[in-house]
Amino acid sequence: MPINVKFGVSTWLWTSPFSSETLSLLPKIKNFGYDVVEIPVEDPALINIPEVKKALSDNGLEAVICGAFGTSRDFTNEDPSFHKTSFDYLDQCFEIAAGLDAKFVAGPMYSAVGKARLVSPEQKKIEWDRAVTNLRTVCHTARKFGLDIALETLNRFETDLINTCSELMRLITDINEPEAKVILDGFHMSIEEPNPEAAIKLAGDKLIHFQVSENYRGTPGTGTTPWDAYKRGLEAINYQGVVSIESFTPDVKELAGAVCIWKPLVPSQDGFAKEGLEFLKSWAAG
Repeated sequence: MPINVKFGVSTWLWTSPFSSETLSLLPKIKNFGYDVVEIPVEDPALINIPEVKKALSDNGLEAVICGAFGTSRDFTNEDPSFHKTSFDYLDQCFEIAAGLDAKFVAGPMYSAVGKARLVSPEQKKIEWDRAVTNLRTVCHTARKFGLDIALETLNRFETDLINTCSELMRLITDINEPEAKVILDGFHMSIEEPNPEAAIKLAGDKLIHFQVSENYRGTPGTGTTPWDAYKRGLEAINYQGVVSIESFTPDVKELAGAVCIWKPLVPSQDGFAKEGLEFLKSWAAG
């Protein structure tokens, strides 16, 4: 049974950070057959909203806005200055998303990526409560822009706070604001979820974005990803959002180091995008 979705790709597949120069990718992305481009906001100052909006319109593409949460953007830190940095950054992300007619800002915004430690239950509770309190405020800000937030689970090597959909749903329950929604990433699910179909069903109508690559971050259709399980889960919840490829290139050293990609995964990043979309369209239509 076909699923009614749009297809997207992150510009991280080719380059980082997103800037005016990245707009040269948009005609190619459209020509490959994508509907949506994921825009990772590493430095908001590099994103000229009117310029990006015109480029999106010229190429018939929609935008999804994804945040990047490095060391200084950490709502679980004991130092309130980290919280202010995070709030200020997300305010800028919301301005970008609203300016580009996006519907949400996505990412693991509860904590800094790479903050992965074995901490006591007492310390975990302290950091959990900080995340809940701060993300509740983020939801209130998102509401002013008419936006949602899509919170993302990460694998155990990238965070110790939220690794599974069940943990994420508990966080969303504690936040208790209507703007708190879900993004799931198949790469992280392939490491953490014993039953990915059940995880998707658990997210239910809170799931507003779905990212994919292979279990090794490679081209969809070339690895051990349980695509049938993904499809059954998405069918069960009547998902009609975007299925978007997110992977990276080792040519951008800082980003490659952050996601531990030490060698090329494919002969060509263009080939990755083109062949991955061909697989996804066949998968969704089957």
